[in-house]
Amino acid sequence: MVDLLPGERLDDLQLSGYYIIQDPARFCFGVDAVMLTDFARVKPGEQVLDLGTGTGVIPILLSAKTKGKHFTGLEIQPESADMARRSAAYNHLEEKVEIVTGDIKEAADRFGTASFDVITANPPYMLNEHGLKNAADAKTIARHEILCTLDDILRESAKLLKESRGRFYMIHKPFRLVEILTKMCQYKIEPKRIQFVHPHIHKEPTMVLIEGLKGGKSRVTVEPPIVMYTLSDKVRPPKA
Repeated sequence: MVDLLPGERLDDLQLSGYYIIQDPARFCFGVDAVMLTDFARVKPGEQVLDLGTGTGVIPILLSAKTKGKHFTGLEIQPESADMARRSAAYNHLEEKVEIVTGDIKEAADRFGTASFDVITANPPYMLNEHGLKNAADAKTIARHEILCTLDDILRESAKLLKESRGRFYMIHKPFRLVEILTKMCQYKIEPKRIQFVHPHIHKEPTMVLIEGLKGGKSRVTVEPPIVMYTLSDKVRPPKA
């Protein structure tokens, strides 16, 4: 049993019998979160941190898809963190998935330096001046750089990742790729893998997946693109 608050719903993740609590009036996860959990590589016994976890879908999915030891989700919005915490409990993942309410900008001070093997991030894609209407709205916070910036995410990730083998995974928008790669190098998180996501094979990519290695050498691989739909639209986005 799960106690749902007004407006909340319980959604089937269609993986390992897991469910997630969401509120459509706030924000619901999309296919980008699912793609990130497919792209990220988590080895047995590793410690994982998801920055800006929202309702916790990424740590919950990674706990099912990988053999990582422990998954932490950091979320600044108390209401979203509460939903994520209740979802972890509903799926009996309290020992494996921990949800922490806190600010990404203070993550290294909170968790300690070199404390994670893997960091994932599905951050706000838009700069805070792009179409901003209500800065306090949960959906606006999820989509715009209001409470944290790309620089905040990469700066804290560089502190939090273990030396030499710490890996960073992010999904973002291609129009910010140059900025992303430049800042990754600035913080010594060397880009290692890039994969573009296209809605159709003849369309420009709408998302890009990026892997970085802390202290890695300069060499990047561009993987074959993901094409979400065929021309007939018979192929659907991947499910969780």
